Amino acid sequence: MTYEMGGNVRSGNFLGFAAVFLGFLCLSCSVHAQDPSTGFALHDGDRVTFYGDSITAQRQYTEDVEEFVLTRYPAWKVSFHNAGVDGDKVSGGSAGPVDLRLDRDVFAWHPDVVTIMLGMNDFYYRPDQPGIFSSFTDGYKHLVGSINKNNPRVRLTLIQPSPYDDVTRDPLITGGMNAVLLKYGASVAQLAHERGARVADFNSPMTAVLKAADDESPALAQQIIPDRVHPQQGGHWVMAASLLKSWNAPSLVTSVVIEGGLKPSATVSNTEVSNLVRAKGKVTTRLSWTQTDKALPLPFAAPELDPVLALTLRHSDIVAALDQETLQVKALGPGEFDLLIDGLKVGRFTSDQLSTGINLATMETPMLERARLVAFDTERVNTLESARFNLINSSETAEQLITAKALAAAYEQGVVRQRVDAQPRICHYELVFAGHSAS
Repeated sequence: MTYEMGGNVRSGNFLGFAAVFLGFLCLSCSVHAQDPSTGFALHDGDRVTFYGDSITAQRQYTEDVEEFVLTRYPAWKVSFHNAGVDGDKVSGGSAGPVDLRLDRDVFAWHPDVVTIMLGMNDFYYRPDQPGIFSSFTDGYKHLVGSINKNNPRVRLTLIQPSPYDDVTRDPLITGGMNAVLLKYGASVAQLAHERGARVADFNSPMTAVLKAADDESPALAQQIIPDRVHPQQGGHWVMAASLLKSWNAPSLVTSVVIEGGLKPSATVSNTEVSNLVRAKGKVTTRLSWTQTDKALPLPFAAPELDPVLALTLRHSDIVAALDQETLQVKALGPGEFDLLIDGLKVGRFTSDQLSTGINLATMETPMLERARLVAFDTERVNTLESARFNLINSSETAEQLITAKALAAAYEQGVVRQRVDAQPRICHYELVFAGHSAS
């Protein structure tokens, strides 16, 4: 999937905005920009291929990574290709042996970055057996060696396989099936070290979340990996976060610090602030400003719509590590203030809360709604790519080629929509004095 983002799409009625705040004192704000891409493993123009089994073929953790790149780097041109196949092992599977799979599903796409996530099918859901383990390690070495031989410059990330859930239900074998997967994951990490590849751990973070979630709500915790193997959305976000953190993904969405005294000013990162105005008088009764962000928050669903995701987020570091859209407003004076963004009341906060700082990424804002639209677009594009991937991997008939061409055209239209919707919009902020809190 390719994203070629254009310039910022701006909206808003500046004349109307100015009229609303006529008579307010317009003051300058200091602005500096911080590059959130510093140290990030992906680069503008990269082609990324996700290689794996049915967990990758679910297209959820891969979509989550795609959404992160889209919302965090809307000006970048990055392409994503999902080469996950149900039942796949290091030797291949129903879609063909590994060498055919690599030629058709990886090398043909000329990726700059390849991730590999295998292992769940390779131990055959049995207690540890030396012969099966040797087949896995030998097969994995062949897989990595073939990719390196095809392109020595490719950047590889080897993923330690996600867990078999022995936490929320009783283990089916002595010691648990996940103990076998942990051994397989350790061999993956060792191979990554030997070959100079990155490694991402999908097992330990997920297991920790399962344990914490099970303590809070056993019934909901079982839904994180409903069949013990294939995670649902909350679990996939844990895995996506692990991969992104292995790539040194930044936590910053935007950061705004406003000194709200008589001469207010703003210090910002990854956004721009203008038209910072304050109501006249010694006591702050209203602050307003215009904000042009360079990124959007992650598109999490509202807690009431996805309680399993909400449970997962409570017991993981995903928000702290990847979703910081912070606002601090200092020197407001005592009291409570309503925060409105584009006329939408986001919440009521004390001056102490605002001085300490709030994370807008966890609140219902116009920016979050924009990000959810990007997620909708991304799911649609992945559905089209999945259909095309499955079609071109089957026997080619004239009718199938016509269908594949139609899917490709629809896919390109979907990518255009992604490009448009990923662009942040100008937003208008107001902090309005709501009174003094009860003592």
